[in-house]
Amino acid sequence: MASQINPNDIDGAYPVAGQDNNSQGFRDNFTNTKTNFTYAAGEITDLQTYGVFTNVDNNMNNYDITAVNLNDVSTNRIAITTTTGSIAVNYASGQYQTIGATTGSISLSFTNFPAAGYYGSVCLQITIGSAAHIVTLPAAVSVNAVGIQGYASNVITFAAAGVYEFNFGSSDGGSTITITENNKKIQPLNNSSEDLAASGAASLSLTTSYFSTSAAETATLAAGTAGQVKVFAMAADSGDMVITVTNAGWKTSGTGTITFDTIGDACTLMYTNSKWYCIGNNGVTFA
Repeated sequence: MASQINPNDIDGAYPVAGQDNNSQGFRDNFTNTKTNFTYAAGEITDLQTYGVFTNVDNNMNNYDITAVNLNDVSTNRIAITTTTGSIAVNYASGQYQTIGATTGSISLSFTNFPAAGYYGSVCLQITIGSAAHIVTLPAAVSVNAVGIQGYASNVITFAAAGVYEFNFGSSDGGSTITITENNKKIQPLNNSSEDLAASGAASLSLTTSYFSTSAAETATLAAGTAGQVKVFAMAADSGDMVITVTNAGWKTSGTGTITFDTIGDACTLMYTNSKWYCIGNNGVTFA
């Protein structure tokens, strides 16, 4: 916007020294000076109200900024101190928020998303302190949840303790919220393994458990997370290995066992519908 201030309205050569000067010239200069000051005051007020300044906080009041080339942009990290129970995530506080190591299960709610017609998202990092802790989402989180590891009916369970990140976004003021997963806990589904010790509990954060028995041995497998895959293999045989499985899919209810009695025995299990089901078997006996 061009300035309305016009310095040419002021006659800098008036009054003329050494002669009588018409008082109207004074009045004209004073009037034009006052008019320009009025323009200046309005324009300075607009700058103070709407301008963007360095070294101070700026509130854009939801006005558009277009054709902008951004570089070296950051957002505040907001550390939420509550680690169990109900936790309200306030969008207006910042677009990157963290929840420290959970001390129990948590239930999330979201407030102050932008008004309907504007999209806003908040990235939430959650440190899960124990695989026993679950995250319950509000009913508004209803878009794009299918396929998120451990998700079922607005509840997320975790195969292992660790750091997880999710984005939550809305364009209707928070009435409907989309969820996306930033970093899956991929170890249970990829190339990771352990040497399972006698009387040990098979890891839920590693894909494969192999073992070499020195006598008759036992181990256990706890309940998993929906879609999780677990592989067992006998590497050496000096006695049977019997693994007791929680929520065995080959039982009506409760636990079941899988027995390995020959080197090379192996099986693949998948956790679905709250049970472990065998999806591949080489010589293993189920009971």
